[in-house]
Amino acid sequence: MFRPRILAAAPSALVVLALSGCSSLWSCADTIAERGEAGVRVRVEGVSGRPLDVTAEVVDWRLEPHPQVPSHGDRVHFHYRFDGPDHSSGPAVDACAVDVERVALMCQTVYSSEAFGPDGARTGDSWLSVDHPEQVAGVLLIPNDQSSKGRTCEQDVKDGGGPHPPEHAGVGDRL
Repeated sequence: MFRPRILAAAPSALVVLALSGCSSLWSCADTIAERGEAGVRVRVEGVSGRPLDVTAEVVDWRLEPHPQVPSHGDRVHFHYRFDGPDHSSGPAVDACAVDVERVALMCQTVYSSEAFGPDGARTGDSWLSVDHPEQVAGVLLIPNDQSSKGRTCEQDVKDGGGPHPPEHAGVGDRL
């Protein structure tokens, strides 16, 4: 006699689980933004693909030994600037040393929150270590904001999901 009661209660239990938020297991979705067009000066794009009111620019670059490890030979030393409203956390973009065919030789993320200067200018500099510095033809920025990844469905099915920036550019990627 207990079996009919248990079977009759099963649909009610599913409704309670769905209403309590446990149904998020079935609706978690990640969306990955497409990589924007790299350039020396870019308008930073949010994870939704819409431009933010911020630009990032490679001001200059050169090959030279890093002052702390000159014995390691030439590295790419570049200066960058962020322009636009100052956000508390600030956007971040990937910076890549590229060859003449715009193939990435080395990339790293630069953050506007780490850029500072006189009179409120948000400027910074960084170094890229490449295997063959003689191949470097320039430094490009990828416009996608990398400052906030958010949790993915794989990491947290209940609270993850939503839009995410594209994967970071890596050595060999054509920009």
